[in-house]
Amino acid sequence: MRKVKSAVRTVELLEYLAARPDTPARLREISDALDMPRSSAHALLRTLVGQGWVRSDHTGTLYGIGVRALLVGTSYLDADPYLPLITPFLEELRAALDETFHLARLDGTDIVYLATRESQQYRRSASRVGRRLPAYTTALGKVLLAERFGAQRDEHIPTALKSLTPQTITDRAVLDHELDEVRVRGYACDHEENTVGLRCFAVALRYGRPARDAISASVPVERLTPHREREVIEALRTMGDKVSRVVRPFADADKWFAS
Repeated sequence: MRKVKSAVRTVELLEYLAARPDTPARLREISDALDMPRSSAHALLRTLVGQGWVRSDHTGTLYGIGVRALLVGTSYLDADPYLPLITPFLEELRAALDETFHLARLDGTDIVYLATRESQQYRRSASRVGRRLPAYTTALGKVLLAERFGAQRDEHIPTALKSLTPQTITDRAVLDHELDEVRVRGYACDHEENTVGLRCFAVALRYGRPARDAISASVPVERLTPHREREVIEALRTMGDKVSRVVRPFADADKWFAS
């Protein structure tokens, strides 16, 4: 498929800024990161600022993602037919266990958070909704990667596996071995592989083949006991089966996601 270069550059720039929401970027950083001439980057930024997709500070030297990107992201969530069906199950899990639960979708080599229900015991200062993380570093991503084989798996794993924490798996052979184990046992674990001090557990939602979505629980390691781990995993597996049964009839008829 032939790509329009200007469109690709626009998308790459927006994705670059969206990946660093709390850290505005200078023109030089953007130009270097995207391998784009500064004159081209500056012209594109000025256009996007004018349209509201990018914002700049009063000096015009720092750039960040603009409010129109929020409108597009919100419309995606509003149009998703599965979120209204799944979020009550996340709330049910939170009410029963008072841990933090997430719903995420596999997108390229990343997983994207679509919904979060926070524990009452600990809260994050920023919402995870819309956040992207490398799939191989998360329980959510690993349980979805385990559903795929060969070239289908390869397209969701980058060639170079970068470390986010000292626990991140950066050896592809080790990762593939773990994914094989995940497929057999039916759930995935993240042992502080993207956030130090936090362990996560995830199950795939099988209303599509292969699964695109998964739910997870995040538990601080300081209070995670073997009993609590078993309790959380069993609750996720039970709820994952329930969600899959409820959503599957809708997914089978969905022109976007039907398998």
